[in-house]
Order: sequence, then structure tokens, then C-alpha cells
Amino acid sequence: MIVVNGEPSTVAPGTTLDVLLAELEAPARGVAVAVDGEVVPRGAWESTALADEAHVEVVVAVQGG
Repeated sequence: MIVVNGEPSTVAPGTTLDVLLAELEAPARGVAVAVDGEVVPRGAWESTALADEAHVEVVVAVQGG
């Protein structure tokens, strides 16, 4: 089972980060992703496949003050 932002996910092992973010409807800009505590550069999202039991954190920047 893959955990996304602390919650169990239905994402299958082997899913790439770009596919996961599309499923989450993440915005095109202002997004950072870490897998098992390591930040993954945007250029590597298409080639980063998630292993079973991966812990993914998706952070979206918001504007405000």
C-alpha cells in the first residue's frame, strides 16, 4: 500500500509520480513532492515509479498573507 500525505492510497505500486499527481488533480505549478523523505525533482516525476509501501508527501504552495 502506498501512503500519500499520511493517508492510505489506492495507487498501485509501479505508478509514476506524474500519473499520481494527475489523479490527485494537482496544479501544474507550485507543487513539491517527496518520496520516503527525499525530494524528487520535477524532471524526474515521469521516471519515478512508486514502490509498494512508499510514503509520498505532496505539498502545494498557496498564496496569501
